[in-house]
Amino acid sequence: PSLAGPPHQCTCLNRTSRSCLEGGANLLGHPRKVSRFSTGCSEKHIFHLLPANKCVLPPASLGAVFGMTTCVSAEVRDAPDDPLNFFIGGCTSGVLLGAKTHSAMTGTSACLGLGTLAFFIKVGKMEGWKLSGPPKL
Repeated sequence: PSLAGPPHQCTCLNRTSRSCLEGGANLLGHPRKVSRFSTGCSEKHIFHLLPANKCVLPPASLGAVFGMTTCVSAEVRDAPDDPLNFFIGGCTSGVLLGAKTHSAMTGTSACLGLGTLAFFIKVGKMEGWKLSGPPKL
């Protein structure tokens, strides 16, 4: 199956790996971190991987949890384009943040915030909502 197709045509493993890569790609391209890698891969430069790894793993893991939960929810509920699947995925990612910080309040608020955001993004894409129009000249 192609990764470019709709979510219901992908396997859960493909979708999870795609969202994991998209979640971690934001911080991987940071100029300060990339400049550390451009000098070569000697033993002294391998220690620069650790700070970049700390920045990339949390968003990548949130993306993986979101993708896997959304996909499994769509398969279990047999409703691939339902926005509730995206709410469940966002909420699960928020719970992961709460577990990482050892805070129930953080987990609850992140669950509601990320779940609601994912829900409205999916509804907006389904209904063709525009946040900004073309520039007026």
